[in-house]
Amino acid sequence: MNSRTIELSGHVIDSLTLPKALDIIMDKGGDFDFLEFDVGKRKTDISKVKMAVYAESIDLLNSILDELSVLGASISELKEVELVASSKDKVAPEGFYSTSNHTTHILYKGNWIVVENIEMDCLICVDEKNSRASVKPIAEIKAGDMIVVGRDGIKVTPPQRSREKSGTFEFMNSDVSSEKPLMNLIRGIAKEIKEIKSKGGKIAIVGGPAIVHTGSGKYLAALIREGYIDSLLAGNALATHDIESNIFGTSLGIEVETGEIIAHGHTHHMRAINKINRSGSIKQAVEDGTLTGGIMYECIKKDIPYVLAGSIRDDGPLPDVITDTAESQKLMRKQAQEVDMVIMIATMLHSIAMGNLLPSKVKSICVDINPATVTKLSDRGSAQVVSIVTDIGTFLPLLYESLHESD
Repeated sequence: MNSRTIELSGHVIDSLTLPKALDIIMDKGGDFDFLEFDVGKRKTDISKVKMAVYAESIDLLNSILDELSVLGASISELKEVELVASSKDKVAPEGFYSTSNHTTHILYKGNWIVVENIEMDCLICVDEKNSRASVKPIAEIKAGDMIVVGRDGIKVTPPQRSREKSGTFEFMNSDVSSEKPLMNLIRGIAKEIKEIKSKGGKIAIVGGPAIVHTGSGKYLAALIREGYIDSLLAGNALATHDIESNIFGTSLGIEVETGEIIAHGHTHHMRAINKINRSGSIKQAVEDGTLTGGIMYECIKKDIPYVLAGSIRDDGPLPDVITDTAESQKLMRKQAQEVDMVIMIATMLHSIAMGNLLPSKVKSICVDINPATVTKLSDRGSAQVVSIVTDIGTFLPLLYESLHESD
């Protein structure tokens, strides 16, 4: 049997990290022995586990170690990372290490150095001259880049579950249910927002067009105007229907305030796009008086960055929409590394995209009427996300009210 010794440390029992590790080993056909087991007895204590992992083949063992590393398992034997140069652009060496979204360090020249801009499903590239490590998506790898291969010299640190019962953000506490105490969650989120802003932190919104359809656009616009939101990441639909609602008073041809169907209202979103095209951009439409209110208007007025990532189903699209998906991903990636909290609202496509780019240390909320959206986020590795299954038309007004409640 092939074997390696691994270590786990932290609140590995409370957070179910240890049971998950054992499940991975046994489900994949491996075996294990406990070598050391030190259980923390107080809330401030951490537990430490050292165990031998066995498998019949090297490939199977490596596969098990890959999955265990996502839970924070590290190889006990202290060996430095192995670096291999990329042979050509967009091609990584065989056996390259694929990152998780958790804080990661590598052992390089005798020092543990942090991997900068951590993100899942990327490669670790080492700048040998400056002894720095950072992640790169495979599409940005250049010939000659020194890439980490294998599993030696890598330490992953997942967020630890809070041992305080009152915490809104508790790692691995993102079970999907529409029966959670909604008001308590929203008040907790409002409190976190205030704390982040009081420390100079940044908050991003990832939004879908249902924000406008449900009549909640005015609340998001107000949050932007009042300085709670520092960046917006969305698609053509949110911006188009926001602009439609502020020029024509409709969204998808339905009057936003009354819910009445307007004759020929189904053409309004195209007419809205046409007006912005005539101005040249959303910013120019604000400057020339075509656009006088709404979410995009407040983004321009507050000079907050926004990324409108295009898709093949877009009407128009608006001139500000980025139709090159690789370029829009780069801009979203930049925002993901600069924020302290992300609130993802009513958009499966953009929520999952942003979830893939986020470090696990970023506080994240996903709000959607469809449980499948938050389930997909969790299944793809974004376990830090607090999930709220509810109507966005309920969530945003309540969040706005909670932010304005006196302490």
